[in-house]
Amino acid sequence: MSANVESNIKPDYDQPIKDIAAYVTDYVIENDHVYDTARYCLMDTLGCGLLALRYPECTKHLGPIVPGTVVPNGARVPGTQFEMDPIKAAFDIGCIIRWLDFNDTWLAAEWGHPSDNMGGILAVADYLSRQAVANGKAPLTMKDVLTAMIKAHEIQGVMALENSFNRVGLDHVVLVKLASTAVVAQMLGGDRDMIMDAVSQALVDGQSLRTYRHTPNAGSRKSWAAGDATSRAVRLALITQTGEMGYPGVLSAKTWGFYDVLFGGNEFKFQRGYSEYVMDNVLFKISFPAEFHAQTAVECAMTLHPQVANRLDEIERVELTTHESAIRIISKKGELHNPADRDHCLQYMVAIGLIFGALEADHYEANVAADPRIDALREKMMVEEDKRYTEDYLNPEKRSIANAIQIFFTDGSSTDKVEVEYPIGHKFRREEGIPVLQAKFERNVKTRFPAKHADEIVSLCNDKAAFEAMPVNEFMSLLVI
Repeated sequence: MSANVESNIKPDYDQPIKDIAAYVTDYVIENDHVYDTARYCLMDTLGCGLLALRYPECTKHLGPIVPGTVVPNGARVPGTQFEMDPIKAAFDIGCIIRWLDFNDTWLAAEWGHPSDNMGGILAVADYLSRQAVANGKAPLTMKDVLTAMIKAHEIQGVMALENSFNRVGLDHVVLVKLASTAVVAQMLGGDRDMIMDAVSQALVDGQSLRTYRHTPNAGSRKSWAAGDATSRAVRLALITQTGEMGYPGVLSAKTWGFYDVLFGGNEFKFQRGYSEYVMDNVLFKISFPAEFHAQTAVECAMTLHPQVANRLDEIERVELTTHESAIRIISKKGELHNPADRDHCLQYMVAIGLIFGALEADHYEANVAADPRIDALREKMMVEEDKRYTEDYLNPEKRSIANAIQIFFTDGSSTDKVEVEYPIGHKFRREEGIPVLQAKFERNVKTRFPAKHADEIVSLCNDKAAFEAMPVNEFMSLLVI
């Protein structure tokens, strides 16, 4: 046989795809407390979406592609009256969830927001449940939704532990697409083979570039990119449900596979198998709508606010000590062009905390950004890495997100160096954080629903047994405005 003739023997599925499918079909959640964490995650994620409905730049993306389209027994979008096919509903839910950069976070070699998968999960669960009820069958329950969330979190997070997509210029939403495709395919009744076929389709897709998250192109696509990814996952799972073939060697195929085309020829690496690790260790973004690498920096800034608020003109320099990932993705100088640019600028977020003693979504809008004190303070900031912070950030037993701030004045005096290693949303601070998360959820729900209706939603979500047993279609009906 000529050396120039390629073999056309179809390979077995690449091992990472087989492992994902086996996990989704076979793994049984062992620890009940992980369901509690998942429920809090769902509450927080929904609350973030409801709060985002205050912003026209978000809501302009919502609704059917063709205005006026009605889908009988379709999927609903929380906080709205939209009832659509599950593909567009997944986009809309994913869009509102992510818009304010306020939902949960996972930080490792790759970072991201595993609750972004809830767009596809919730849309498909509602659609399937309403179709089932219409045909006299049993709907899915909210515990089924939590199970899908736990597994989607695990796939996205374990993949992220050792595999850095950002270092090859790809956005982390590739992992949203991958995880959502796997769990949605299973929800649609897929067996292991169908799940592998669907996951291979997600990997064949061209993947999003990160350029919309970084200077000089930071922009609002970063706020709907995850909705796009989880929506695409639903589309691919539905295509596969028709019997469409998969691509077993999508990762490893020479020249044409994912590894060679998009991952520098490197294979995926894995630190651990799939279980419940990610949901159990997920980071809740409880206090501030800020990129997570800056959460502890903003906490430091607010601690210092009373000491500096009346001395801003006397500040000579602000020393920010942080970890390598924060420097790489959110440390920036120069003009900031839009809210998406500002909420990914470490120096801007710290300046807001120092000046106002608070950080809310409205602080990223143009009217606040025009305050000359903000850029004046940014110019005085010096950012440096602490190697220990970087090491502890990558340590799977610590997973810290440390920052420290010290402020020096023109008269030679200075504040103490304020350091926060673990944000309030960290697992190490769960006992402290959950009541704050519940309060955040209640506030957010009340931005969208009348008090009595809001109280009904909050009460249900805080009742573990009632929540887990509730049919998905009834829960989603409760969220229609």
